[in-house]
Amino acid sequence: MLKFATISLLALATATPALAQTTDDIVVTASGIEQSRDEVGQAITIIDADTIEKRQTVDVVDLLATTPSVRFSRTGSTGSVSGISLRGAETTQTLVLIDGVKVNDPSGIGDGYDFGHLLTGNISRIEVLRGSNSVVHGSQAIGGVVSLTTATPADGFAGNASAEYGYSDTLTAKADVSGTAGRVSGGIGGAYFRTDGISSAAVGTEKDGYKNFAGNARLKIAFSDALSLDLRGYYINADLDYDSFFGAPADSPDIAKLDQYVGYAGLNLGLLDGRFTSRAALTYLRNDRDYYFVRGTAPDYGYSGTNLRFEYQGVVTPVEQAKLIFGYEHERPDYDFFGFGSTDSQRANIDSVYALAIVQPFAGLSVTGGIRHDDHSQFGGATTLGANANYSPNDGATNVRLSYGEGFKAPSLYQLYDAFSGNAALRPERSKSYDAGIDQSLADGRALISLTAFLRNTTDQINYDNATFTYGNIDRTRAKGVEATLALRPVDALNVTASYSYIDARDRSGRLAFDGKRLPRRAEQAVSVSADYDWSFGLSTGATVTLVGDSFDDAANSVRLDGYALAGIRASLPVGGNFEIYGRVDNLFDADYATAAGFGTYGRAAYGGVRARF
Repeated sequence: MLKFATISLLALATATPALAQTTDDIVVTASGIEQSRDEVGQAITIIDADTIEKRQTVDVVDLLATTPSVRFSRTGSTGSVSGISLRGAETTQTLVLIDGVKVNDPSGIGDGYDFGHLLTGNISRIEVLRGSNSVVHGSQAIGGVVSLTTATPADGFAGNASAEYGYSDTLTAKADVSGTAGRVSGGIGGAYFRTDGISSAAVGTEKDGYKNFAGNARLKIAFSDALSLDLRGYYINADLDYDSFFGAPADSPDIAKLDQYVGYAGLNLGLLDGRFTSRAALTYLRNDRDYYFVRGTAPDYGYSGTNLRFEYQGVVTPVEQAKLIFGYEHERPDYDFFGFGSTDSQRANIDSVYALAIVQPFAGLSVTGGIRHDDHSQFGGATTLGANANYSPNDGATNVRLSYGEGFKAPSLYQLYDAFSGNAALRPERSKSYDAGIDQSLADGRALISLTAFLRNTTDQINYDNATFTYGNIDRTRAKGVEATLALRPVDALNVTASYSYIDARDRSGRLAFDGKRLPRRAEQAVSVSADYDWSFGLSTGATVTLVGDSFDDAANSVRLDGYALAGIRASLPVGGNFEIYGRVDNLFDADYATAAGFGTYGRAAYGGVRARF
């Protein structure tokens, strides 16, 4: 059992971490357009390409777990069902974007995104916005937004490739090429992963293997300085052995297969010397999931979710100190199911309009405010508001942030229309989120301290009602807490980062068995520290330590998940001008832990590989 009695903001500040982000970082998730971080009043973390490469992490979930107020659960081996909670919200209340495309699964019970199949092979940047922001992103942005992007094409021509091998016969290989020629730029990449895995059931002895192929492509054509075409695609094919979760997890021959298709096609137009820009785009998601009780047979049941969206966004800049952003979106999620002697097919239509204003009335102050209205073909309309401010009295050395955001989440098609448990009278989940923070840069930018306090109230939360045997708007929850990050670069060769978060996420439904209880799988406290040092002869070494406090696996708080501490070490060394060898050891001290009761986790594991660049 891991205790946090001695962990505090003071203890965090005694670490000597390195600068991982600068005040001129560009962020997108706050308003839907590129902004300087100094203009944004919301809490945002960026994981850039250098960090992803240095950490050598395979699972996106494991990278996210080192950032503030992220809690995760995974049901066994790599590829198993994994969910991300932001600031104590439900995993289904996290909006996920890949290259700007909403990828939450319309065929899921709660429209959640399964992070289990999302590996880092094709990803070059991750942006995490914490706090409700439905004005910009619409349904599901109650806890926040996770936006992942693949690499933008290089100037000229460039390519990268890598391969690694390690524990449990695990092989990872990836490659990408990109380039720019005149008005045309593009890139294509692929990543392959296979492993014998571990037993997903904690009591099991049979390993559950996994295979994953991910591909991505981009093409941009600038017809003129004012008009361009932007095409993007992303694909995942996965094959997972898993242990049955009907009852207590135990060894079984079950198989799950996934095909995920993500597409974006957009036109960008700039008029009036860039003072009026427009973006019109079609985006597409298809998520096909088939499940087999025994490999080699026809699928026993399966789900297919698609989401076709049209997006228009206009940005007007009448003066340098003001921007008006407005837009219209149409979304058509649909859901198909087969199995157990039945089929089902449902769909909905959602039309949305929104507007935001970003104003800088005087030097150092940026204020944003907006409103959105969504009209759903089943439950009607939902209106959300949001506002935030960022003030710096000293040209960015100190930034004071304030934010208020409202969120909503439309009931999923399954929750609305399932023949056994659906309820067509469901209302959308609603949230109100508040946070205040300060970012302080010190020592000529070599140190950055950030502190944020937050509160979120969620009402009409949907859960299964055991009294009616259908889904109902029966829950209310509250989450409050603090986040802290510290980054230092005392010398150019040393980078250390640290994050700490305290989350008090509790049931406020008034139901006797659950009211006041902590929400499941959401530890109150977590801290992560990473350090990397670049030696003069080229060697790079690093380590990450993550501590997570106790939590509960169930809403009644009767099944405890003990806290845990994980440590990992890594190193890389260039060989010549174009090659690099690297390796790491995960879970260095072979900790025995669980993020979901009854499911296994990896022990100590070592991996090594080689990279090439040209």
